[in-house]
Amino acid sequence: MPGPSNIEEPAHLFAPLQLRDVRLRNRIGVSPMCQYSSVDGFSNDWHLVHLGSRAVGGAALVLTEATAVLAEGRISPEDLGLWKDEQIEMLARIFRFIEAQGAVPGMQLAHAGRKASTAAPWKTGEHVVAEREGGWRPIFAPSPLPFSPDDIVPEALDHPGIKRVVEAFADATRRALEAGAKVIEIHSAHGYLLHSFLSPLSNQRTDEYGGSFENRTRALREVVAAMRAVWPERFPLFVRISATDWVEGGWDLDQSVALAQQLKNLGVDLIDCSSGGAVPGAKIPAGPGYQVPFAERIRQEAGIATVAVGMITTAEQADQIIRTGQADLVFLAREFLRDPYFALHSAARLKAEIQIAPQYQRAFPQPDPKK
Repeated sequence: MPGPSNIEEPAHLFAPLQLRDVRLRNRIGVSPMCQYSSVDGFSNDWHLVHLGSRAVGGAALVLTEATAVLAEGRISPEDLGLWKDEQIEMLARIFRFIEAQGAVPGMQLAHAGRKASTAAPWKTGEHVVAEREGGWRPIFAPSPLPFSPDDIVPEALDHPGIKRVVEAFADATRRALEAGAKVIEIHSAHGYLLHSFLSPLSNQRTDEYGGSFENRTRALREVVAAMRAVWPERFPLFVRISATDWVEGGWDLDQSVALAQQLKNLGVDLIDCSSGGAVPGAKIPAGPGYQVPFAERIRQEAGIATVAVGMITTAEQADQIIRTGQADLVFLAREFLRDPYFALHSAARLKAEIQIAPQYQRAFPQPDPKK
């Protein structure tokens, strides 16, 4: 039976949500979306406009894309990074703008693991980026297993290497705090480094970081503890997981529930429930809301707040998820690419009140509270 729950009763899409000392104005968040638009990990005007426009558009929480904690932890040479202090200044400008629009600025911190040094999706040519083209070697993983036969064979992290990664997550957390982030999300999904420790499909270690559930979750737990040690108690900490690998013998929902219970005890406030990405070729039954049941079960059985993600595209669908208690937040990605003002449009459809920038108010009339 699940332990005592600290999750809230079902609300509606435009109800505020309190997480520690952070108040979200509604239940809509901008999911991390890789933009492949950085040089040497630095944010720039593209990120200011991309993230800032969603804050103007009414989202409650705006998260950066997966932001590498080490240079070799980038997915591509064009990924955002936070492995050096010089990368703070522009992020701080972006976060100030987001906060000025009434949204909460947040960061997703990540290490790509065996999926590192790959090309931006719109680039032609080789999937793996050669060193002469800005790629790098070696790349790292729990075990020396490439993601696919055509990918780089990674080096297995030794104990000093794992310690270096843990410290890099903590250092990046300190920089995110200095930049003005109010929420941090750890990326432990989609086959990247921390997820690849969790999944027996990618972790074949025989030491204390492999084998049993307790051992495979150790690296993530060490990252959480190190980050919580520098991340203020007043600010929430999220973890994104792949709730299932969609492959027999891989990571699954039962393990995700058990992990969520562990993480809650370490100071994690919310689980962002995605899926897949551990290995190629998984048969994923993608469709509207196909990952929502993961958020619902983890929320109920682990007694922790959750985010629902994946093919959420309408106001009514998002509102239903919140009203029925399937999740506490919804994160949108592609729908926010199509419509940066999804939250404003959704408020109009649902006849809900929402904060609107004065420059835009004439385009989004508010409902009459007397009616």
